Amino acid sequence: MRIDKNKFAKAYLEKIKSLCEQIDINQIVNVIKILEKKLRTGRTIFIAGNGGSAATASHMVCDLGKTILGKEPTTKNRRFRIISLSDNIPLLTAIGNDWKYETIFSEPLKNLGQKGDLLLVITGSGNSQNIIKAVQTAQKLKMKTTAFLGFDGGKVKEMVDAYVLVPSNEYGPIEDFHLIFNHLITNYFYETEKKKGGIPRPRRNH
Repeated sequence: MRIDKNKFAKAYLEKIKSLCEQIDINQIVNVIKILEKKLRTGRTIFIAGNGGSAATASHMVCDLGKTILGKEPTTKNRRFRIISLSDNIPLLTAIGNDWKYETIFSEPLKNLGQKGDLLLVITGSGNSQNIIKAVQTAQKLKMKTTAFLGFDGGKVKEMVDAYVLVPSNEYGPIEDFHLIFNHLITNYFYETEKKKGGIPRPRRNH
Protein backbone atom coordinates (compact mmCIF):
# COMPACT_ATOMS: atom_id res chain seq x y z
CA MET A 1 0.00 0.00 0.00
CA ARG A 2 1.36 3.41 -0.98
CA ILE A 3 1.65 6.14 1.61
CA ASP A 4 0.19 9.51 0.64
CA LYS A 5 3.28 11.74 0.65
CA ASN A 6 1.30 14.93 1.19
CA LYS A 7 -0.59 13.56 4.19
CA PHE A 8 2.57 11.99 5.62
CA ALA A 9 4.55 15.25 5.45
CA LYS A 10 1.64 17.23 6.91
CA ALA A 11 1.17 14.74 9.76
CA TYR A 12 4.88 14.84 10.67
CA LEU A 13 4.90 18.63 10.77
CA GLU A 14 1.69 18.67 12.82
CA LYS A 15 3.42 16.33 15.26
CA ILE A 16 6.33 18.77 15.57
CA LYS A 17 3.91 21.66 16.01
CA SER A 18 2.08 19.82 18.80
CA LEU A 19 5.33 19.00 20.61
CA CYS A 20 6.31 22.69 20.54
CA GLU A 21 3.39 23.37 22.85
CA GLN A 22 4.45 20.61 25.22
CA ILE A 23 8.08 21.60 25.78
CA ASP A 24 8.67 23.07 29.25
CA ILE A 25 10.34 26.45 28.65
CA ASN A 26 11.57 26.57 32.25
CA GLN A 27 13.66 23.47 31.60
CA ILE A 28 15.39 25.24 28.70
CA VAL A 29 15.94 28.35 30.84
CA ASN A 30 17.53 26.26 33.60
CA VAL A 31 20.04 24.73 31.17
CA ILE A 32 20.86 28.17 29.73
CA LYS A 33 21.52 29.51 33.24
CA ILE A 34 23.95 26.69 33.94
CA LEU A 35 25.75 27.22 30.62
CA GLU A 36 25.89 30.96 31.29
CA LYS A 37 27.54 30.39 34.65
CA LYS A 38 30.11 28.05 33.13
CA LEU A 39 30.86 30.63 30.43
CA ARG A 40 31.28 33.36 33.03
CA THR A 41 33.61 31.26 35.19
CA GLY A 42 35.61 29.79 32.30
CA ARG A 43 34.80 26.16 33.09
CA THR A 44 34.94 23.41 30.45
CA ILE A 45 31.78 21.91 28.94
CA PHE A 46 31.77 18.32 27.72
CA ILE A 47 29.03 16.99 25.42
CA ALA A 48 28.31 13.34 24.61
CA GLY A 49 25.79 11.40 22.54
CA ASN A 50 25.39 8.25 20.43
CA GLY A 51 24.40 8.03 16.76
CA GLY A 52 22.37 11.05 15.68
CA SER A 53 22.96 12.52 19.13
CA ALA A 54 26.72 12.32 18.51
CA ALA A 55 26.17 14.50 15.43
CA THR A 56 24.16 16.95 17.54
CA ALA A 57 26.97 17.02 20.11
CA SER A 58 29.48 17.94 17.38
CA HIS A 59 27.08 20.53 15.97
CA MET A 60 26.65 22.10 19.39
CA VAL A 61 30.41 22.33 19.94
CA CYS A 62 30.70 24.12 16.59
CA ASP A 63 27.89 26.55 17.38
CA LEU A 64 28.87 27.40 20.95
CA GLY A 65 32.56 27.43 20.11
CA LYS A 66 32.30 29.60 17.00
CA THR A 67 28.84 30.72 15.88
CA ILE A 68 28.05 32.73 19.02
CA LEU A 69 31.09 34.92 18.30
CA GLY A 70 29.63 36.31 15.05
CA LYS A 71 31.59 37.28 11.93
CA GLU A 72 34.37 39.26 13.58
CA PRO A 73 35.21 38.00 17.06
CA THR A 74 37.31 40.21 19.31
CA THR A 75 39.44 39.64 22.38
CA LYS A 76 36.48 40.97 24.40
CA ASN A 77 34.33 38.00 23.48
CA ARG A 78 34.04 35.46 26.23
CA ARG A 79 34.43 32.03 24.65
CA PHE A 80 33.08 28.65 25.65
CA ARG A 81 35.65 26.01 26.53
CA ILE A 82 33.76 23.14 24.93
CA ILE A 83 34.59 19.57 23.84
CA SER A 84 32.56 16.77 22.25
CA LEU A 85 33.39 13.39 23.79
CA SER A 86 31.93 11.78 20.66
CA ASP A 87 34.47 13.22 18.18
CA ASN A 88 37.75 11.35 18.74
CA ILE A 89 37.11 8.21 16.67
CA PRO A 90 40.54 6.56 17.28
CA LEU A 91 40.12 6.98 21.04
CA LEU A 92 36.48 5.80 21.05
CA THR A 93 37.28 2.67 19.04
CA ALA A 94 40.37 1.88 21.11
CA ILE A 95 38.40 2.09 24.36
CA GLY A 96 35.44 0.19 22.89
CA ASN A 97 37.67 -2.55 21.49
CA ASP A 98 40.17 -2.97 24.32
CA TRP A 99 37.97 -2.21 27.34
CA LYS A 100 34.18 -1.83 27.24
CA TYR A 101 31.96 0.16 24.89
CA GLU A 102 30.02 1.49 27.86
CA THR A 103 33.17 3.39 28.98
CA ILE A 104 33.85 5.28 25.71
CA PHE A 105 32.73 8.59 27.25
CA SER A 106 33.55 8.07 30.92
CA GLU A 107 37.22 7.19 30.39
CA PRO A 108 38.10 10.33 28.35
CA LEU A 109 36.13 12.35 30.91
CA LYS A 110 38.40 10.98 33.63
CA ASN A 111 41.36 12.34 31.64
CA LEU A 112 39.95 15.82 31.10
CA GLY A 113 37.11 16.63 33.49
CA GLN A 114 37.63 18.73 36.60
CA LYS A 115 35.56 19.89 39.55
CA GLY A 116 33.17 22.65 38.46
CA ASP A 117 33.08 21.63 34.80
CA LEU A 118 29.83 20.65 33.04
CA LEU A 119 28.70 17.50 31.25
CA LEU A 120 25.76 17.76 28.83
CA VAL A 121 24.50 14.41 27.54
CA ILE A 122 22.18 14.10 24.55
CA THR A 123 20.10 10.92 24.57
CA GLY A 124 16.67 9.89 23.38
CA SER A 125 16.06 7.00 25.77
CA GLY A 126 18.13 8.21 28.71
CA ASN A 127 19.14 4.59 29.29
CA SER A 128 22.33 4.10 27.23
CA GLN A 129 24.97 2.55 29.48
CA ASN A 130 27.81 4.70 28.13
CA ILE A 131 25.78 7.85 28.85
CA ILE A 132 24.86 6.68 32.34
CA LYS A 133 28.52 5.90 33.10
CA ALA A 134 29.55 9.34 31.81
CA VAL A 135 27.07 11.00 34.18
CA GLN A 136 28.25 8.87 37.09
CA THR A 137 31.87 9.79 36.33
CA ALA A 138 30.99 13.50 36.13
CA GLN A 139 29.31 13.28 39.52
CA LYS A 140 32.38 11.64 41.04
CA LEU A 141 34.47 14.48 39.61
CA LYS A 142 32.01 16.97 41.19
CA MET A 143 30.95 18.31 37.81
CA LYS A 144 27.52 19.76 37.00
CA THR A 145 25.35 17.50 34.81
CA THR A 146 22.62 18.33 32.30
CA ALA A 147 20.78 16.44 29.55
CA PHE A 148 18.60 16.68 26.46
CA LEU A 149 16.15 13.77 26.75
CA GLY A 150 13.16 12.06 25.11
CA PHE A 151 10.55 9.40 25.95
CA ASP A 152 10.12 9.50 29.78
CA GLY A 153 13.70 10.61 30.38
CA GLY A 154 14.93 7.17 31.36
CA LYS A 155 17.44 6.67 34.18
CA VAL A 156 19.40 9.80 33.25
CA LYS A 157 16.45 12.06 34.11
CA GLU A 158 16.78 11.18 37.80
CA MET A 159 20.56 11.54 37.78
CA VAL A 160 21.28 14.97 36.29
CA ASP A 161 21.06 18.45 37.81
CA ALA A 162 18.92 19.81 34.96
CA TYR A 163 17.37 18.51 31.75
CA VAL A 164 15.10 19.37 28.83
CA LEU A 165 12.64 16.63 27.95
CA VAL A 166 10.95 16.09 24.59
CA PRO A 167 7.71 14.23 25.50
CA SER A 168 7.72 11.94 22.46
CA ASN A 169 8.21 8.21 21.87
CA GLU A 170 9.75 8.70 18.41
CA TYR A 171 13.46 9.25 17.86
CA GLY A 172 13.00 11.49 14.79
CA PRO A 173 11.04 14.28 16.54
CA ILE A 174 13.17 13.89 19.69
CA GLU A 175 16.39 14.44 17.73
CA ASP A 176 14.75 17.29 15.78
CA PHE A 177 14.07 19.10 19.04
CA HIS A 178 17.49 18.42 20.50
CA LEU A 179 18.96 20.27 17.53
CA ILE A 180 16.39 23.05 17.99
CA PHE A 181 17.52 23.38 21.62
CA ASN A 182 21.08 23.78 20.36
CA HIS A 183 20.09 26.54 17.94
CA LEU A 184 17.91 28.27 20.54
CA ILE A 185 20.78 28.29 23.04
CA THR A 186 23.27 29.35 20.37
CA ASN A 187 21.07 32.28 19.35
CA TYR A 188 20.65 33.33 22.97
CA PHE A 189 24.39 33.58 23.51
CA TYR A 190 24.94 35.17 20.08
CA GLU A 191 22.41 37.91 20.84
CA THR A 192 23.82 38.39 24.35
CA GLU A 193 27.33 38.85 23.00
CA LYS A 194 26.14 41.18 20.27
CA LYS A 195 24.28 43.45 22.69
CA LYS A 196 27.14 43.57 25.15
CA GLY A 197 29.75 44.09 22.46
CA GLY A 198 31.73 41.22 23.89
CA ILE A 199 32.16 40.21 27.51
CA PRO A 200 35.57 40.51 29.20
CA ARG A 201 37.22 37.13 29.44
CA PRO A 202 37.66 35.75 33.00
CA ARG A 203 40.94 36.36 34.78
CA ARG A 204 43.08 33.35 35.46
CA ASN A 205 45.59 32.90 38.21
CA HIS A 206 48.99 31.74 37.02
